[in-house]
Amino acid sequence: MAEAGFLEQLKSCMVWSWTYLWTVWFFFMLFLVYILRVPLKINDNLSTVSMFLNTLTPKFYVALTGTSSLISGLILIFEWWYFRKYGTSFIEQVSVSHLRPLLGGVDNSTPSNSNTSNGDADSSRQSVSECKVWRNPLNLFRGAEYNRYTWVTGREPLTYYDMNLSAQDHQTFFTCDTDHMRPADAKNNRVLPSFQVCPAAEFPLSPVMQKAWRERNPQARISAAHEALELNECATAFILLAEEEATTIVEAEKLFKQALKAGEGCYRRSQQLQHHGAQYEAQHRRDTNVLVYIKRRLAMCARKLGRTREAVKMMRDLMKEFPLLSMFNIHENLLEALLELQAYADVQAVLAKYDDISLPKSATICYTAALLKARAVSDKFSPEAASRRGLSTAEMNAVEAIHRAVEFNPHVPKYLLEMKSLILPPEHILKRGDSEAIAYAFFHLQHWKRVEGALNLLHSFRMIPYPLEKGHLFYPYPICTETADRELLPSFHEVSVYPKKELPFFILFTAGLCSFTAMLALLTHQFPELMGVFAKAFLSTLFAPLNFVMEKVESILPSSLWHQLTRI
Repeated sequence: MAEAGFLEQLKSCMVWSWTYLWTVWFFFMLFLVYILRVPLKINDNLSTVSMFLNTLTPKFYVALTGTSSLISGLILIFEWWYFRKYGTSFIEQVSVSHLRPLLGGVDNSTPSNSNTSNGDADSSRQSVSECKVWRNPLNLFRGAEYNRYTWVTGREPLTYYDMNLSAQDHQTFFTCDTDHMRPADAKNNRVLPSFQVCPAAEFPLSPVMQKAWRERNPQARISAAHEALELNECATAFILLAEEEATTIVEAEKLFKQALKAGEGCYRRSQQLQHHGAQYEAQHRRDTNVLVYIKRRLAMCARKLGRTREAVKMMRDLMKEFPLLSMFNIHENLLEALLELQAYADVQAVLAKYDDISLPKSATICYTAALLKARAVSDKFSPEAASRRGLSTAEMNAVEAIHRAVEFNPHVPKYLLEMKSLILPPEHILKRGDSEAIAYAFFHLQHWKRVEGALNLLHSFRMIPYPLEKGHLFYPYPICTETADRELLPSFHEVSVYPKKELPFFILFTAGLCSFTAMLALLTHQFPELMGVFAKAFLSTLFAPLNFVMEKVESILPSSLWHQLTRI
């Protein structure tokens, strides 16, 4: 242990010497070379080199500078390609990964003790949780909205990754572990055990529908749903048809009402049997998810068809009946509907309940709170007047709320200020990401426009996405949002990136070097004599301070000392 401690101390001393004493070593070597200039015949060698350089023609300098420009240009192209593909500089990465350990750099990624190991694990878990993909509570209908967009524009608004996540959600919400024990098909007239015998309506998801949710082809899913309805009144079959086959919201609402009739019967039966065993409890949990999904989509249909008050009542009743199902984020649907009614007092009451530090934040929560506070001062707010008299308490609260919202999701202001075009929101969003900003602005832009002066107040934050000077109210902005958003958003959309990536130093350096050497090559080719005079003047000016220092040193030190040193 003592020997290991001594070695660690010796290593740390060597690292310290390389880090802080390299300048001393450098000047010492220069001083030594200067003392030994006579034995090493440095002056004679310099004279020979200068004579050789004087015999060179301007064509040599043109070729030299041209070659330097070509090499630096190739390095610039490679650095730019590497930066665009991997988001970092190749030279910087090699320097950090390979040269830094050789020079005694400390690898911060290696934990030195158990505490740092636990801290790294916590930070990694935090990063994973922040980059979790969430179901969009305001997602559109595939048949009535997404498919209509495809028919008109020829573009696919949903990515395969997004639709695959939706398929997984449907299998999670609409299935349970006991589904495999149900009859595979009503045509298989098999005799079932007594615990499986049940009215057909109790099975909201037949095995045919289990296969339908896994199908990639939309027509195959729709055909499977029709086949399931031929067997029994299957609630999830109506859900699939309402989501994907219905071409209008009116048709979707009719199918959801049929699904509600079947789903309520299943829910009542499973509610009575939920305490009879684990399998019944799982079935009741599945039936609850189906019923909540149907009612929520019916409320969204009412909202889209203009029956906003009816939609608000349905959402309130649903939240009161199932208060623990927060995974559906029904309160965000309620906030949007209340803003449409301009019921700002009710909006504030909902925010007071859900804008809590223990709950995961969202752009809807943060920006709606900012909108309400901006509404109180935006109609009379003037930047010039505020700069003269200072901000009032209400104006300060509005600015703080906007700061908080922009810090949570810095992509939203560009869409609210119409600095960037909107697209259809995806079915899944990444909190604090560009996908969440699109989903929020798509539904809430009209509410910001309705409040006079709110967008003018938000306009002061138009320089997003750049790092904020004020904030730190949330966890550090996760670095995984860009990758996840590119998977969620279609390829024709330019993903917003925060913080905005600055060009690495070596790209700027090689670009300047390439341009400078190319300019020197051109000037040397056009004006060889003038460039020769300029080069001599530049070199003499460059070495003038060194010659001045050497003359002062020779005048201070006695000649006998110089004579003894040169003899050594």
